[in-house]
Amino acid sequence: MPHYDAIFLGTGHNALVAQAYLARCGLRTLALDRASAPGGGLRTLENPRLPGFTHHPHSFFHRAITRMPWFRDLELERHGVRYLQPELNVAMLLRDGRALEWWTDLDRTAASFAEFSPRDANALRRWTEEFRPIVEQILIPESQSPPLEPSHRRALLERSALGRRLLEVSALSPLEFVTREFEHDAVRAGLLFFNGLREVDLRLPGFGHAIPALLASPAKAQMCIGGSGNLARGLVADIAEHGGEIRCGVELRRIVLREGRASGVELATGEILTAATVVSGLNPQQTFLDLLPVDSIPPEVRASAGRFDYNLLAPLFALNVALAAPPRWSAAIHRPELSHALMTIVGLERFGQFHDIVAAHERGEIPATVAWGACPSIFDPSQAPPGKHTAFLWEKLPYALRGDPRHWDTEREIHGRRLLAHWTSFAPNLASAVLDSFSCSPLDTERALPNMRGGDLLVGSFSQNQVGWNRPFAGAGNYRTPVPGLYLCGGSTHPGGNVTGFCGYNAARVLAADAGKKIWWHPPDLESGLSALP
Repeated sequence: MPHYDAIFLGTGHNALVAQAYLARCGLRTLALDRASAPGGGLRTLENPRLPGFTHHPHSFFHRAITRMPWFRDLELERHGVRYLQPELNVAMLLRDGRALEWWTDLDRTAASFAEFSPRDANALRRWTEEFRPIVEQILIPESQSPPLEPSHRRALLERSALGRRLLEVSALSPLEFVTREFEHDAVRAGLLFFNGLREVDLRLPGFGHAIPALLASPAKAQMCIGGSGNLARGLVADIAEHGGEIRCGVELRRIVLREGRASGVELATGEILTAATVVSGLNPQQTFLDLLPVDSIPPEVRASAGRFDYNLLAPLFALNVALAAPPRWSAAIHRPELSHALMTIVGLERFGQFHDIVAAHERGEIPATVAWGACPSIFDPSQAPPGKHTAFLWEKLPYALRGDPRHWDTEREIHGRRLLAHWTSFAPNLASAVLDSFSCSPLDTERALPNMRGGDLLVGSFSQNQVGWNRPFAGAGNYRTPVPGLYLCGGSTHPGGNVTGFCGYNAARVLAADAGKKIWWHPPDLESGLSALP
């Protein structure tokens, strides 16, 4: 039987990042995945009917990937991974022709805010400046480190002015923060959507810092040249260069235990692969309930895994189109810069829509359309044939449509047509420019990527204290699990979902240390950093 130092379950980007670090440590590694190709949500698909058009069903907007330490450490540019960061990062189009714009340049963003409210423009500048040192000295190091025990973290933060300010703002919910600090209805709506709705429940206390942190962050939305799948290909290339192995198209049957320790896996074929450690990039239910025998772990661990909760608002509906011409926004007649916005939001007009959206999701109904998307080929012509374009529009919709996710099998194409009509109302040329289209529902996401239970692209909510030390649950929050030899590295761990790579980056640090390997890279010393804060 082949023997490895570490076997990874799943090949999402976090697992690939962790595997790449361990391979560079000289460990013999293997990653296994049921999918036909590695990368998880990092998928770039060629149009099945029109060759040459590429589409992004799950992942496109990557926040500041080129600033990530693992992007540098793993030399991904040398492996051909390139990113673009358009100056007009995000534009929210209103029905009256106005637009709220987020630029990579703060002055231009503030000028856009000032068109709606001079007071809100001043608030934007004030919070950006105030939170910049908090982001740089606390939040970034925290995201790049294994989490601290909550009471110890709080005690460290309370020693400094920056830490106390973070705790004070964090005590609010995003809704409370926005209503307290900004006055214009459209500005409030835009801030909540761009800086909140896609990631956290806006009603949750403890996340009031999320909006000023993103405003102050140097991290802006980027797109991968050639498609998001190129990031996965770059990671795979580095793994292979350093002796790591990846096998796709295989089904797992169980995690093998010997004397209570994870020591390998058994495949559906009966093949057994042994390893010193098993590293799961899967969700807690898959890891602890599906792949481990009932009597192998304490009942309370199984109960904790079973209670792990997923995001109500995270499931994604995607409309993908091949175009004869890019979307031509009506608003661009007077604002030509809108033709070169990376992300465009349509349908969001007022603050109160958030309550309607949440209520519709709770009922399992489709809310009034608020969607966002991009036309990648404007910036990267390689993603469509010469003179043609590819684009998409995404929308957050309930997984259990009218109480049953199977309703999506009959509703998917119907809603895709509604979404296209909504899009066309902002860009009328789409009525004649669409050459082909197809839609993907939240149920399609779960079928393609079972790790994303309920279609949750973030692989777990931040509710029920599922953050930091307690993510996915208390006792498994530092990437080690109650089962000796079994580790976690996926989006259900700290700091959570989205394409950041930090779950894998932090897990690699723990794995390498436990294997007695030198940490050849330079992660932050979080505890010392917090202790030295002014």
